Amino acid sequence: MHKTDFEKQRILFQEKFIKCQPALSAIGDETRQLIIKTLIEHCGEGGIRVGEIQKSTNISRTTVSHHLKILMNAGIINVHQCGTMNFYFLDPKSSSLKLVAEFWKEAEQIAQLCPITKKEAT
Repeated sequence: MHKTDFEKQRILFQEKFIKCQPALSAIGDETRQLIIKTLIEHCGEGGIRVGEIQKSTNISRTTVSHHLKILMNAGIINVHQCGTMNFYFLDPKSSSLKLVAEFWKEAEQIAQLCPITKKEAT
C-alpha cells in the first residue's frame, strides 16, 4: 500500500508540529507573552535584567524568573552574564523560533490541501 504525496506531507507536518509544541506551549501563556513583548521593547539593548522586566510588567520577581526559565528551556530566549548580572534577550539564532516560523509557513499550504467536507448529523 503506497501512501499518497498528501498523506506523506500530512505526516511530516504532524511531526513538525510535535517538534514545535514546546515553543508553542511556552509562547501560549499570557504572562510569557507579556515578558516576550517586554524583551522586544528592549531589543538591541543587550538584554534586560529580571528586575527591569518585573518593573515593566508589574509581575513579581519570582514569577518573572519562573517564566524566563520556561522560555529558556523552550529555546525562545537566552541569557548572557556580565559579572554577577544576567541579561535576558530573544535569541535570534533560536532553532525553536525558526522551527515555529517554518511550521506556520507550511500550515497555510497544508490547510489549502485539506478537503473541506460537511459531516451530516446522524
